[in-house]
Amino acid sequence: MTADNDTTEDSLLGGGVRLRQPAGGYRAAIDPVLLAAAVPAGPGHSVLDVGAGVGAASLCLALRVPECSVTGLELQDTLVKLAAQNIFANDVGDRVEVIAGDLLAQQAGLFAGRFDPASFDHVMANPPYLRDGSGKAPPDESKAAAHMETSAGIESWVQFCLTLAKPRGSLTMIHRADRLEDLLAALRGEAGEIVVFPLWPKLGKPARRVIVRCRRKVKTPTRLAAGLVLHNPDGTYTPEADEILRNGRGLEL
Repeated sequence: MTADNDTTEDSLLGGGVRLRQPAGGYRAAIDPVLLAAAVPAGPGHSVLDVGAGVGAASLCLALRVPECSVTGLELQDTLVKLAAQNIFANDVGDRVEVIAGDLLAQQAGLFAGRFDPASFDHVMANPPYLRDGSGKAPPDESKAAAHMETSAGIESWVQFCLTLAKPRGSLTMIHRADRLEDLLAALRGEAGEIVVFPLWPKLGKPARRVIVRCRRKVKTPTRLAAGLVLHNPDGTYTPEADEILRNGRGLEL
């Protein structure tokens, strides 16, 4: 449903989450829903959502775990404003917020006191998928920023996220399957209990996305999970995917 010329009113989790988002820029699909489903948050836990956009993952997690608190960090001011509207529309302003900020500025100490090191039980992120210069950037500036790495590459994202996670806290990221090597290289020596969870578009088809979850300052070996098949041969969601994407069930990694 169209809200105005610049935004649309949409929903996630079978209507459980109301979401206003740009009509022509980056638009949340199933990736933030799957990301939020994979975060092992519980009652009383604090979660940081890095690159929060309009708050899609934050709101999905808040619906699934009502007793947790979520703080989002987003670079683009226009998306932060839409996130504020979405937080209000979903009546979760007492435990969800999204603020404007640059993760590179945080690393430089410019956000000292707001994001203290080792202060979150869990961190989640949906980073830009493409290396800078690896393809043609979308003409929409906002969409390009969401899809293309610029000054902050995957190493910067991982370093920032792990710095903010508590010892033994978790980091959960969703990324392109063809960037798995880069992601694992960035995690090497920095985290353990790494779980690689492929997302198969259909049975027998190569995975295009992976969820990677790890824990800071642990040394448990890496594990390759069975993953999740998203679609039936006719294109409908599999029952397992439907339970997550429409009914809000958590994803067991």
